[in-house]
Amino acid sequence: MNWIELKALNKLYTTGRVKLNNTLVMSGEFRFIHNSLKLIERTSSEYIAVDGFSMFYEANFQTKYTAYNLFLTSNNLLKPQTRLSDADIAILMNIQNWKQDGTLEELRRQIIASDESLRGVSQMFFRNEKYLDNKPSLVEALKKILDVRDFANEKDQQYIYKLECHNPVEIVLCENLNFLTMPNKPRNNGIELWYAGGKNVGKLDYADTRGLPIYYSCDWDYDGLFVIYPLVKEKIPSIKLLTPNGPARSITETEHNSLWPTLPLPLDSVFSDKDQRKLAEALKKNNQWIIEESNSILTMLGIEN
Repeated sequence: MNWIELKALNKLYTTGRVKLNNTLVMSGEFRFIHNSLKLIERTSSEYIAVDGFSMFYEANFQTKYTAYNLFLTSNNLLKPQTRLSDADIAILMNIQNWKQDGTLEELRRQIIASDESLRGVSQMFFRNEKYLDNKPSLVEALKKILDVRDFANEKDQQYIYKLECHNPVEIVLCENLNFLTMPNKPRNNGIELWYAGGKNVGKLDYADTRGLPIYYSCDWDYDGLFVIYPLVKEKIPSIKLLTPNGPARSITETEHNSLWPTLPLPLDSVFSDKDQRKLAEALKKNNQWIIEESNSILTMLGIEN
């Protein structure tokens, strides 16, 4: 769902009707509310709310619309052509929250110092290096929230993002950026966090662990375990895979793109730990995955129960 749909739902709620446009005609949400829930009627030119729609809107959309409208307005992002998806707005709001509480500042400095590319930034915040391609409105919004003038053209980045600490005792290389926005507990326990950018592991050729033990934290899905982790292991042979403690989630229900293959998993090439092998097999059998940020780094390292 995008902002145009959310705005139209709000207009239906406040005025009882909204004019049709191409976005609403193609909207899966509007079709569901019309065809399945029968809470709106459609004429040749508009949608009209019927009994029950107001209660449905208040329960499902009102809080989201109010928060998004305030965010877009306060950041001067509310324009007639705004088509940001609700997921994109939620990510931008998270980035702004990280910026306001100070956890983003060190990463922001590193983004500027490294002259990070648009695709590198796309991988960081949207978990897909091509996500920002051909999305100029979203790119401009991201620049505004990060307070960055420009992102570099695509190039081979050799910069590892690090959140260092006093007297480090171990390193955790993270597949995704999320843990680097929550540095307090790792730092207080002597854990240095690294982020290299998903599959972009070439920069690890130059990584210096300084003799510290290093661990890998990732999404427990096919790409994280059987594509990215082996690439990382080639660069840093001493690295050890952390066992997740977060909940398993349905790949189908979360609309995740990393699908388990029908062929047997190459378990011997990845796992030396029997429990990790069993967990990977169970995830495949149940068509599930474990999202990296649902875990606790301290629990995975055995520091907290």
